[in-house]
Amino acid sequence: MYKILEKTQFSEKVFKFRIEAPELAKHAHAGQFLMVRANECGERVPFTFADWNPEEGWIEFIFMVIGKTTMMLSTYEAGDSLEDVTGPLGRPTDMSGDGTWCVIGGGVGLAIAYPVARQLVATGHEVHAIMGARTKDLLLLEEQFRELLPEDHIHITTDDGSYGEKGVVTAPLERLLEAKAVDQVFCVGPVPMMKFSTLTAQKFGTPITASLNPIMVDGTGMCGCCRVEVGGETKFACVDGPDFDATKVDWNDLRARQAAYRTEEGQALKAYEEANCACQR
Repeated sequence: MYKILEKTQFSEKVFKFRIEAPELAKHAHAGQFLMVRANECGERVPFTFADWNPEEGWIEFIFMVIGKTTMMLSTYEAGDSLEDVTGPLGRPTDMSGDGTWCVIGGGVGLAIAYPVARQLVATGHEVHAIMGARTKDLLLLEEQFRELLPEDHIHITTDDGSYGEKGVVTAPLERLLEAKAVDQVFCVGPVPMMKFSTLTAQKFGTPITASLNPIMVDGTGMCGCCRVEVGGETKFACVDGPDFDATKVDWNDLRARQAAYRTEEGQALKAYEEANCACQR
């Protein structure tokens, strides 16, 4: 059992857990992920490491309530325990590229972007961060990014214009690329955001890496559910990734795979909500 040390609520549907997991904390690297099972009857769901501390023995992950399992997790409190937490899984982000990096995070993807940006800074790279969200309330880890980077290296966009620049992340990305201010790009977030960030980087011939988030079941390459098409070859995101050359990703295939079980996910969530409705108790 893995004890929840802290629970933080960022918005109505976005939460962060700090979990007691000393062995995971010793071996975690930026870009890797873990598989979580809430209880003995629960499904396994992947979350990326948002932070960790090997000395204190904890790891953190951030999640948004979307389906049954994340709804269930949102009801857990500090002091409760998770049945299983497995990791670190996947390959750490490759940060060997020279020059200045632009790290792009959209929505909950900011939880992945932050440790990547932090590690790049720790290894001597200059870093720009583009932080995107639908609204101001959904913007994550702003304080942490501001502590890490100079003010003029932080670029914030919101779809509704409630904070920062109104629009999408590709606008500041294009300005940075036009100014030749960055040499490498890393992006993580919704598939459309990553796709159009990739198209923008390609216009300028700038290398771009994407952290992919397909459906996963076991996280070890055995089930094959996390198949992605990269450069005309089938890869497993859990063992070959989750990071890939974004210019080679078949974005349409990835988006279709993510939606494959949307009907079943909706049915499971509805059944869970009905079973736990206060009016029925």
